[in-house]
Amino acid sequence: MLVEGADRFGLAQLHQFRGRVGRGGQQAYCVLVAESPSAEAKERLDALERSQNGFELAEEDLKLRGPGEFFGVRQSGLPDLRVATLSDVLTIDESRLAARDLFERDPDLTLPDHAELRRRVEIFWRGTGNLE
Repeated sequence: MLVEGADRFGLAQLHQFRGRVGRGGQQAYCVLVAESPSAEAKERLDALERSQNGFELAEEDLKLRGPGEFFGVRQSGLPDLRVATLSDVLTIDESRLAARDLFERDPDLTLPDHAELRRRVEIFWRGTGNLE
């Protein structure tokens, strides 16, 4: 398979293209041709060359492009996290578990101890995406 303009595709697309070849018993090749790659495109292509693991490539894509915004039109870039960076998987996982536990105990945030959290969640869901 030959992919021209490979520098214009994202990691997920390139990984999918590559996965379409070599499914039979015969030797197969996937050639990626970059027309005029930017520095970021070169990083994507280098990542694809280093790994065939989709999970690793998804992590690399997250590092390169960021998750985008929850509200708004921006599709890339890192959000302003106050407690952790996106690569701090342990803190993010602990936070997710704590949030799940809290919402299992008080799904509507009606307990007095959760009044401020409820207020901030309501502000967030009004569409500002800002908790202040």
